[in-house]
Amino acid sequence: MGTTTLSEAYRDHPLHLRHIIPLDFGSTPTVPESHVWPHSDGFSSGDFSGDLPVVDMRDPDAAELMGRACETWGAFQLMGHGIPMKLIEEVELEARKLFGLPAEQKLKALRSPGGATGYGVARITPFFTKYMWHEGFTIMGSPIDHARELWPHGYQRFCETMESYQKQMKLLADDLMRIMLKSLNISEQELSWLANKNLNQYHPTTAPCTALQLNSYPSCPDPNRAMGLAPHTDTFLLTVLHQTAQIDGLQIRKEGGPTGSTWVPVRPVNGALVVNVGDLFQILSNGRFTSVVHRVVVNQTRRQRFSVAYFYGPPADFAVSPLLSSGQQDQGVVPRYRSVTVKEYVGIKAKNLDKALSLIKI
Repeated sequence: MGTTTLSEAYRDHPLHLRHIIPLDFGSTPTVPESHVWPHSDGFSSGDFSGDLPVVDMRDPDAAELMGRACETWGAFQLMGHGIPMKLIEEVELEARKLFGLPAEQKLKALRSPGGATGYGVARITPFFTKYMWHEGFTIMGSPIDHARELWPHGYQRFCETMESYQKQMKLLADDLMRIMLKSLNISEQELSWLANKNLNQYHPTTAPCTALQLNSYPSCPDPNRAMGLAPHTDTFLLTVLHQTAQIDGLQIRKEGGPTGSTWVPVRPVNGALVVNVGDLFQILSNGRFTSVVHRVVVNQTRRQRFSVAYFYGPPADFAVSPLLSSGQQDQGVVPRYRSVTVKEYVGIKAKNLDKALSLIKI
């Protein structure tokens, strides 16, 4: 029986985005009705006191600090990650070039109806009645085929930059997983793809599912009426995000504020990457870690904002189930979620979005 790749998992659950293509934002002087969002809070953040925790990977207490942040916030800002700033800047520069292309050129790399890679709108789009002020470009593995469509004779630098970044991100995500499992008192030996891999080359049957998502939030003529990215959780174990310096937009939903929950802005910290917990880590941790709900609002400065998200999860055929530490087992803690393969969960999320986790609760 062959293994399933992430692209195949998404292909088996198409979202029929063929008829939905991003606006030509550069020639849109007003926000069209199709993109006007009703909002009760003015897209503003609440009055929650405190910022997202900042954790340095080099801190001797990094595991404890990450664990606490994942339990209380579902996210943290990461310093000491070792990713060269020069590489991060090059990735953002290449993203700027891509999204700066004429609309008709970008559409040459439009995702196919059942495809998961290339140019297009967010996968969550069909779940909402309004469209988002956003355009994206998704990479799984090599971006060469789509890059050739965009730059027939000049795609090499883009491909080399994205492939280099993905390699660095994979090593970082591996390390983060080990540290975060340590905070849960869980051995990495429980996760075959993490424990038995060669750091330089993954065996095809044990390779993690990964994807790189380039996001553009174009300058908006009326930021109060548009939404950058609607509220959602991420599907996989964790997401590592770079966001444009000095431009706010990302917000996470924090429970426990004066009104029960509130939106907290994740302000860019110089040199930091944002790490957030996804649905599969909530399952793996038996609910100790929270898959954080987040959204992107269109910034009030009317400047274009970029972000680069790296998604990391187990192999598509891997069965994810709660991993209980020996201490939890001694205390009689029982699993809160049933076992589910990554591919199966992708299918559940594709049909149910924010209800997916509740559908596999025991």
